[in-house]
Amino acid sequence: MKNKIFKTKSHHLHEIEGHELKRVLGPRHLVTLGIGAIIGAGIFVLTGQAAAQYAGPAIVISFIISGLACAFAGLCYAEFASLIPVSGSAYTYAYATLGELAAWIIGWDLILEYLFAASTVAVGWSGYFISILNDIGIHIPVQYTAATGTTLVHVPDVGWRPITSQLKQELINSGIALHSLPHVTAIINLPAMFIVFVISGLLVLGIRESTTFNNIMVIIKVGVILLFVIIGFFFVKTANWTPFVPDRIVDEHGHSHYGLLGILRAAGVIFFAYIGFDAVSTAAQEARNPQKDMPKGILGSLGISTLLYILIALVLTGIVSYTHLNVADPIAVAVNAMGEKMVWLRPIIKLAAIAGLSSVILVMLMGQPRIFYAMSKDGLLPPAFSKVHPRYKTPYIGTIITGSIAMIIAGVLPINILGELVSIGTLLAFVIVCFGIIVLRRTKPNLYRPFKTPLVPWIPLLGAAFCFIQMAALPLDTWLRLIIWMFIGLYIYFTYGITHSKLHQ
Repeated sequence: MKNKIFKTKSHHLHEIEGHELKRVLGPRHLVTLGIGAIIGAGIFVLTGQAAAQYAGPAIVISFIISGLACAFAGLCYAEFASLIPVSGSAYTYAYATLGELAAWIIGWDLILEYLFAASTVAVGWSGYFISILNDIGIHIPVQYTAATGTTLVHVPDVGWRPITSQLKQELINSGIALHSLPHVTAIINLPAMFIVFVISGLLVLGIRESTTFNNIMVIIKVGVILLFVIIGFFFVKTANWTPFVPDRIVDEHGHSHYGLLGILRAAGVIFFAYIGFDAVSTAAQEARNPQKDMPKGILGSLGISTLLYILIALVLTGIVSYTHLNVADPIAVAVNAMGEKMVWLRPIIKLAAIAGLSSVILVMLMGQPRIFYAMSKDGLLPPAFSKVHPRYKTPYIGTIITGSIAMIIAGVLPINILGELVSIGTLLAFVIVCFGIIVLRRTKPNLYRPFKTPLVPWIPLLGAAFCFIQMAALPLDTWLRLIIWMFIGLYIYFTYGITHSKLHQ
């Protein structure tokens, strides 16, 4: 048993895997693919929520911490992606260095990253979509636009909001009795389910069509984000940045907010916003020259996105007090705060948010089936997951299954639970990848590496440390969900995966 679970797969994976997927992506496609995944929920949804709940204006520091962790992890990913240019991302890297059990753990963990991320972003997409519909006079009943079982209250001049401890405190400060406001219990989030359905269908049709759609969405959202930053600087009120690090408080449930721990916790939550760069590596088998182009795609998209995040966080918390940003559409709230003279910018921002979030959903829903594809090729999952469509050359069964599950999750779960699950799953994957570089340098020092992570072992150790610190700062219930998820995964591995693995046949 021990020999089986720690057995590694040959690093010459690109020589023994089939080439059923089309190699059509160049470095520009890969950079825009990464930006397409990174720039989305982090800017348009989670920046406001993490600032409101955890860090205040110091959310900027949280982005810098997460950006550093991603830079270190990104350098490790770039070496692996150039060395092992096949589908599967961190799953394949772990298989080549740490053994089959570690590969299974990270493959199962990546489901939290990609599948749950698609659902999380779909919830944010729903918030902006509903906002646009309301602007043009189309109103969907609120119980069909939020997570199942969520209690919503209609706040004067604000609209429908989920009941949170922070909202309760704001109402008390305003002298408004919570029980006097209209309440409704949400049934399901239909818009979130709709967008997952549409994008899953697009992904079945082909990778080239999907990346063309993504490129258009990236151009739109980056252009509008820069427009918001430039205009927004003229509306910044420096008083909103004071105090830059709010004093730590503990709510009635014992949860800590603000202070140093709040900055770290916010870094852990918004780490979700950076997951796109490793999604680039899932498309390695569809890149024309993966050894050279994958590092460019990973590091280029990460650098551009980090700069945009810092700028947007500064402007957002400068225009609106962080206490008012715990909403599904914080950028829209900031534009509204600019006044009636800027009313022309509102629909542009909201459309850019929809474009941005659509591209994130696309990249996440593209990445997950390709991880299933790699795991199925290795025998750890049933053969259906590695079936490629005879005409479109896409892993269509995995795409349909992923999309169907993501639709259900997006329809019923709230964004805060989803976001924290995605963050802890991503951070764990990055820790394993960083340690994998150290292991591979020691066990196979003479391999030809088109791209080398600098300053090994220090860069991988810093990457692992930064990621683990952010994991440690996440709430205990998030850790419990991760542990339960991993137990389910281990049960599947020891009852199916290990007996069907092609490595042991």
